[in-house]
Amino acid sequence: MANYYTDHPEIEFHLSHPLMKHLVELKEDGFKDAAEYDYAPVDHEDAIENYRRILDITGDVAANVIEPNSESVDLEGPHLENGRMIYASKTFENLDVTRKAGLYGVSMPRRYGGLNLPSTIFSMMSEVISAADAGFQNIWSLQSCIDTLYEFGSEEQRAKYIPRICAGETMSMDLTEPDAGSDLQRVMLKATYDEKEQCWRLNGVKRFITNGDSDIHLVLARSEEGTKDGRGLSMFIYDKRNGGVDVRHIEHKLGIHGSPTCELTYKNAKAEICGDRKLGLIKYVMALMNGARLGIAAQSVGVEQEAYNEGLAYARERAQFGEKIINFPAVYDMLSRMKAKLDAGRSLLYCTSRYVDIYKSLEDIARFRKLSPEERAEMKQYSKLADAFTPLAKGMNSEYATQNAYDAISIHGGSGFIMEYKSQRLYRDARIFSIYEGTTQLQVVAAIRYVTNGTYLQVIKDMAEGLNVQSPELLSLKNRVVQLVDLYEKAVNYVKEQNSQEVHDFLARRLYDMTAEIIMSLLIIDDANRAPGMFGKSANVYVRMTEEDVCAKSYYVMHFTEADLPNFRTE
Repeated sequence: MANYYTDHPEIEFHLSHPLMKHLVELKEDGFKDAAEYDYAPVDHEDAIENYRRILDITGDVAANVIEPNSESVDLEGPHLENGRMIYASKTFENLDVTRKAGLYGVSMPRRYGGLNLPSTIFSMMSEVISAADAGFQNIWSLQSCIDTLYEFGSEEQRAKYIPRICAGETMSMDLTEPDAGSDLQRVMLKATYDEKEQCWRLNGVKRFITNGDSDIHLVLARSEEGTKDGRGLSMFIYDKRNGGVDVRHIEHKLGIHGSPTCELTYKNAKAEICGDRKLGLIKYVMALMNGARLGIAAQSVGVEQEAYNEGLAYARERAQFGEKIINFPAVYDMLSRMKAKLDAGRSLLYCTSRYVDIYKSLEDIARFRKLSPEERAEMKQYSKLADAFTPLAKGMNSEYATQNAYDAISIHGGSGFIMEYKSQRLYRDARIFSIYEGTTQLQVVAAIRYVTNGTYLQVIKDMAEGLNVQSPELLSLKNRVVQLVDLYEKAVNYVKEQNSQEVHDFLARRLYDMTAEIIMSLLIIDDANRAPGMFGKSANVYVRMTEEDVCAKSYYVMHFTEADLPNFRTE
């Protein structure tokens, strides 16, 4: 029987990363839960075995329920009835099965009914579910919104809402409005305090809200009358049980048809504030978005894997000119690049997830005891790394998902353009990944300060120095990447020396790509060093791709001046 976890041993490989032992110890805080919960792990090996069991269940459900339902969900999609969103028929089946399998409350502490799993495991589960159906992954993975409520809400709110999510209720984050897309400072949904009822009331419209008719919403709204920027925004919790929000429209989208994208009207809807006033955008949405971006990186890797699977299977079966097309250089070049992007992108995803786990676990421990100076330094270090790596993981993997899905169609030839083949759906689904929760261009904006302040360069040099490879082949690859680091450093310094913000902004995407590709090259070499049979070929291909790209982009950057800026400016 198929299993989307065990069928891909590359996922399990990342459970053996050296940092996992420290990560698990922090997440379990000395395995103290074992004294109170008989299902809590007693040591590292027990925890890893528990992760394998959860992932095995997820892989089984993904392969044998969610994937077989995916075409029906894509064709039917959700619909609107009397101001309510109704899921596609098979989506209800997916929700029922995942609830019965206990796949909710993944990251939440056991005291609220959660599984207390690290972000790394949640990312693995997200990848597996996305490979089966990226649209359903959206609905399922939005349970991670509860992390923000757990982090910033009151204990009363935690006790009230977290057990409901652990039981399988759904969530959404209501941020975007008709006049406030990427520029969330323009949010105008109005929040006013009702003195009589001692609660907040929300009025206005939200647009492009994924899973917008969910059970529990986190809502960004303007609580400070007369303000027009982010300092007047607060975060609110809206409970569907209280009423006051209707679905006005469900968008007809290119892809991810199973994931309802709603326009909502708030009419005096009762809500409660989450955290402090005026920190909704400045603090809480930033935390919410970073989690969402890591989720989309995992969603992207799932589609990268499925697109590669589809292309590979078709190439092995399809014959032309008396030979299977997998033997044609043009085809196996595409497949080798697809696999290299998948392996390198997955390594970046789980590297980022581990960084998130370490600093988040230390933050959680700090709720109950004072951290030592060493722990505080470690939390600061990994918080910075997580912040730097998240836009790389989201941006690069979302682009790779589109590229792999595009190549899968190309391998299928004319058949790839026919709706009966899965490749077209993967391509339609993948196209949104580099747009929502911050376009790739916004990921560049988030990352570029770490390029120019030298953070990435130091990380890269530390990674290269710590990479002790065992084989001559991998040593050669490492040395070639080290040469690229010199080109990269010169390109970064050149851009800084131009003293032109326009040149800096124009070339930022090229510096971002070079940064990510060098980091992923070092990661995939390290993976190949630990598992040569699994990753050796991908390391060779990916380093060559990086050489091809970094050499070209560094040449472009080093020969660019302000006079070369294209002028499309309008008054």
